[in-house]
This record gives sequence, C-alpha cells and structure tokens, in this order.
Amino acid sequence: MNGTTTPIHRVLFLAHSHAFGPFRVGSHHYARTLAQRGFDVVHMSTPISLAHRALGRVSRAAIASVPRTPHRSTSGVTHVVPRTVLPRPYGRFRVARELERQGVAPDFDVVLIDQPLLWDDTVRALAPRLVYRPTDLYLAGVKARLQGEIAADADGVVATSEEVLRALGSLPVPTLTLENGVDAVRFAPAADDHAARPAVAVYVGALDERFDWTQLDRWARAHPEWRFIIAGPTPAPPSPPPSNVDVIGAIPYEALPALLNGARVGLLPLSDHPLNAGRSPMKLYEYLSAGLAVVSRATPVIRADEQAGLFTYRDATTADHALQRAMTHPSPNVPGTHRAARESWREKTDVLVSFLNALPSR
Repeated sequence: MNGTTTPIHRVLFLAHSHAFGPFRVGSHHYARTLAQRGFDVVHMSTPISLAHRALGRVSRAAIASVPRTPHRSTSGVTHVVPRTVLPRPYGRFRVARELERQGVAPDFDVVLIDQPLLWDDTVRALAPRLVYRPTDLYLAGVKARLQGEIAADADGVVATSEEVLRALGSLPVPTLTLENGVDAVRFAPAADDHAARPAVAVYVGALDERFDWTQLDRWARAHPEWRFIIAGPTPAPPSPPPSNVDVIGAIPYEALPALLNGARVGLLPLSDHPLNAGRSPMKLYEYLSAGLAVVSRATPVIRADEQAGLFTYRDATTADHALQRAMTHPSPNVPGTHRAARESWREKTDVLVSFLNALPSR
C-alpha cells in the first residue's frame, strides 16, 4: 500500500443478483444511492449461463427481461449482466475481459464484491481498493474456497451481520458490520393511513430451504380467520396449504408497497437451516416501514423489539404466541416505521462511503 487515502468516485459492484427481476438486494440500493450522489457506478452481476438456460433454471421470460448490453438506469447506474456458456466459476469468463467487451473502462477507485463466484485473477487489478462485502455464510464448497481467496486479498471487509463477519475468522484489514437497510420513503404508509389493517399476514422473499413451510402451515390452521399471503418465486409448497393461504408467486418490486400496506403482520418464518443464522433480511425493515408488526424466528441477527412491533420465537412451541402478539399489536405499527426510518439506505451509504474513503490505496 502507498498509504494514500484519495476519495473514491468510480465504483464497481460485483454482485450475486441483477436488478431486472423481482428482488432488490443491498448492492442495488448502494449502487443507486451512490449514483444519485454523483458517483460513477457500474453493477455487474452473476452471468446467465447457457447451462442454466438449458436446464430450465432461468425461464425464457426472465432472460428476455435482462438487457444483453450495458443498461444505464434512471438513477445513473450502469448495469452489466454477462452471458456465458458455463456457469461460474467454470469456463473462460474473466471480469476485466467482460468489462472491456461491453465497452466499460476497467479502471475503478474501488471494487465491492459480494459474489464469490465472480472472483478471478483479473479483479484485483481493477482498482487500488478491493472490499469484500459478504452477505451470507459460506460453510463449504466452491464459494467458501473463493471467499477465502477474496478475504486474503481484500483491503477491507464490510459484512451484513456480526455472524457473517465472525465466520471469516481473524482478519488483518479494517472491517465494518453494516446491516441491510430500507428505502423507507418507498414503503411508508400514506400520511392519512390511520385505519387498522385487515387480518392479513404476508411474506415476501425466497421460498427455498431457508423458509419454514411447516411453521406457516401451523399458523394458518391455528388462525383460519386470517389470510396468509406468500409472495416469492418457485419452488411451490411441499404440500397443498390450508385454504386461507394464498401462494401468489413472485411480484414486481414496484408492487411491493401496495401489497405490504394492505397487510397487518409481516412474516419471517425462518427454518433451522444454518445459513439463516447470519442473514440480515431486508424484508424486516420493509415490513416495519410499511406499518406492519413483524413475527420472526429469533437469530443472532434478529432480536425482539416488542415496543417497535418486532416479535420473535425460538421454536414451534413459542411461535404461535409470537404471532398472536404481532396480530394484536396496534395497527398501523407507527413505532415500527420510526425504527425503520433510522435504517435508511441513505444513512447506510454515508457510513459505507466514510469507510471506503478511509482505506489506503494500493
């Protein structure tokens, strides 16, 4: 390192998810906020491979929605979603080569990488500052191996939870824990929304092995007078749910505020999958911003805050009591909206920029 601390301006995100589907992740929000402040931001996500297309893991409709060339968003972010033959990390794909092929100059002030599969031997030379931004626990396999390589070469680490940071072990570089935030203004209820919400509980997010379908089934059967709305992409539930459960599939990000503002309780029925221990789910603050009370399985990251309408449970024996507390919490949940407002992406970006600017350049 040369010891200099020149301010950053040109930023590259190497991220796991592109911005053309139903989900928005932390890298999307940081990129948007930085671009709105005048930073030159490029966001590259995991390539869509021919293998994934052939196996049906990515639908034709989803592929058609993703631009083949760099796309500049209304906020000023340049989004790049590569196409490859083989999935990462296999094949000849290299980040620097892809940037040049797409006409994007491969020189930045800082690279923030949260997708280990995008790590290759060209990334380190793209910027004098390399920051690893782990968002999940990688306990084994190729992602765990690549994560080790990134952490060993990084100039700093910004983790989304203490649990995720702890899993990296002792690090010789500056570290920061910065949990996911919320676009509070987007999800806030209307100023004149004072009426109690209908008896609707909602979940929005992934429906993989980290989601507890069994607990949802118990809740729905115990409260037949409530409607439970489950929004997220496939897979479908393992067995037909009770009649008061509506599994509506993925919905556009733009439609989320209306869905949440029509519910009273936000659900986070996390399974006992080990990856849930380190998650910092953005839906937590989106629920609170929208005026919902929240019920979640307790984790090292998610802890009860009953005054703000956040109720947690440890296992099936306490889950229904937590849900009942959320159901009877004042609606709309005004204290929850106040708590969520303190977790805005604007404030998170302030902290992130200060951390990045303080890192010496190589």
